[in-house]
Amino acid sequence: MKKKSLVVLPVLLSPFFFAATLFHNDGGLTARPNMEAGPEENYRNYCASCHGEKMDAFADRSWKHGSSRDDLFKSIKKGWPDEGMPSFDSTFTDKEVYALADYILKGIKNVDRYKGGDKPKSATFKTEALTIKLDTVVKGLDIPWGMAFLPKGAMLVTDRNGKLYHVAAEGRRSEVSGVPEVLNRGQGGLMDVAVDPAFASNGFIYLSYSKYKKEGGATLATTAVLKAKLSGNQLSSQQDIFVAKPYSRTQHHYGSRLQFGKDGLLYISVGERGNEKENPQQIKGNDLGKIHRIKADGTVPADNPFVKTEGAGATIWSYGHRNPQGMAIDPATGQLWENEHGPRGGDEINIIKKGRNYGWPVVTYGINYNGKIISDLSKKPGIEDAVHFWLPSIGVSGMTFVNSDKYPGWKGNILSGSLRFQYLNRSVLKNNKVVHEEILFRNIGRLRDVRVGPDGFIYIAVESPGTVYRLVPVKK
Repeated sequence: MKKKSLVVLPVLLSPFFFAATLFHNDGGLTARPNMEAGPEENYRNYCASCHGEKMDAFADRSWKHGSSRDDLFKSIKKGWPDEGMPSFDSTFTDKEVYALADYILKGIKNVDRYKGGDKPKSATFKTEALTIKLDTVVKGLDIPWGMAFLPKGAMLVTDRNGKLYHVAAEGRRSEVSGVPEVLNRGQGGLMDVAVDPAFASNGFIYLSYSKYKKEGGATLATTAVLKAKLSGNQLSSQQDIFVAKPYSRTQHHYGSRLQFGKDGLLYISVGERGNEKENPQQIKGNDLGKIHRIKADGTVPADNPFVKTEGAGATIWSYGHRNPQGMAIDPATGQLWENEHGPRGGDEINIIKKGRNYGWPVVTYGINYNGKIISDLSKKPGIEDAVHFWLPSIGVSGMTFVNSDKYPGWKGNILSGSLRFQYLNRSVLKNNKVVHEEILFRNIGRLRDVRVGPDGFIYIAVESPGTVYRLVPVKK
């Protein structure tokens, strides 16, 4: 049978539309060429183009026409023509339709693993490899966003409401004065904090925040980075060393993670501010949807990828990002990694390479919040593939590599917070691929940040209520 053309039709199994790829011959749907194919191959050939390679378009959705085996059989066999779902009656036998329905029902159960129950009733949790006790470091915060460590066991914790706290080793909390004025609205506010690699001698810290201005009666905001000297609980010598352009009316997708690399340079994540059509793929006159690389004084390294590109942003290190919410350096290689929010489906982990395009919104594993397809591509030549992606989106935030001997079985793993499902995600790596995952501290709260301290302990910042915990292994 010769395939003459390819027709893209909308389909509807859950309450929104997708694009289905079907063979078309002289105006009629044809039977598939391979009559011996099993359900996995049939799904890949006929369903994956619209419902996702990993069934992300089914996951985390309510089903408009039912989700039982017989419901799926009816939807596949008869379709819902008025709603755009074509019939596959002439494509598959009844046995094949049932096999396909069974395959889909088995595959979409991935969303169930994320669902939590009641709040934990104990501070001690048994994990696959360890028993962990959550030791409270500081509580009574609003939305703790970032953490950084100071000498003598102290730490800095940002609160998105605009407050910066100095937390002594014994847990005493003091507010630091001299922080920048922030737009505490939407997803904006005081966000990440980083300590200069030479803090012991120079006392400098760095804060990312939502900087704003009034223009034409509107409030516009952007992602900015402030450098300041910390003396006791007072900031001085404040200076913005990075201000992303352009400012935007939107109040979300600021990015804002800060990470010093082994090269001593500061990497800054900036979200695309919700403007997917223009910002992430534009490197000229646009800093949004990018990861930037600067020196500690805000000047541009001479080897940045677009320094010699006329009109391009000299601070840009990589582009095509949506909303990067975690960055970490692999201690074994010195390579920068990040995680970022997808839309409905498609949160990602990426290895960040100089000058590379990470695809948003040209490629994505997710769909838009209104159910519309953003792109039917999950891969494309010239665009970096994600190391890992989550379907459904877990609302990823914060990121660290476990490099401590305190956690046997975890060394070399990546830890990422989940805002949406309120847990800590452990990702086991092999050859730069995630080969296993574990859900830790289920339903503990919106987990905003995770770090490994100089004492070797892992620290997590959790919202609702705002608390910082230390993860203490319990000896058997």
